[in-house]
Amino acid sequence: MLVLVLAVLTLSYTSSLRAYLQQRDHIESLKQQIAEREQAIDELEDEKARWEDPAFVEQQARERFGYVMPGETSYIALDENGDRIQSEVELSDPTQVGDTTPKAWWDSAWESVELAGNPPRSKGPATEIKTEQRRTQE
Repeated sequence: MLVLVLAVLTLSYTSSLRAYLQQRDHIESLKQQIAEREQAIDELEDEKARWEDPAFVEQQARERFGYVMPGETSYIALDENGDRIQSEVELSDPTQVGDTTPKAWWDSAWESVELAGNPPRSKGPATEIKTEQRRTQE
C-alpha cells in the first residue's frame, strides 16, 4: 500500500515539475521577446530624435530628394550608364558622432621619440634631388 501511495505521489509531482519547467522556459522566451522589442523601441526613439534635429532634416532633404537652399546650384555626378555615382544614404547614430577617446600626452610624446629614433624610409623629394645632383655631377 505504501509503495502504491509513493508511486501516485511521484507521478503527480513529476507532472507538476514538467509543467513548471515548461512554464519557466516560456517565461524566458517571453522575456527575450520583451528585450528585443525594447531594443527596437530604443532604436526607433533614436531615429525619431535624429529627425527632430533641423540640420539632419536638411541633410536628408538634400541627399534623398536633391533639395538645395535658395541661391545654391545642384550638380549630380553620373557614371557612363547614367546612374548616380554616390552611394545610398546611411543613418548615423548621433551618440557616436565625434566620439573619440582622448590620447594621453605621454603616449604622443613616446610615439614621437620612437619615430625620431627610427624614421620611416621613403622615396620623397629629397631622394629625387640627390639623384638629380649625381646625374649633373657626372
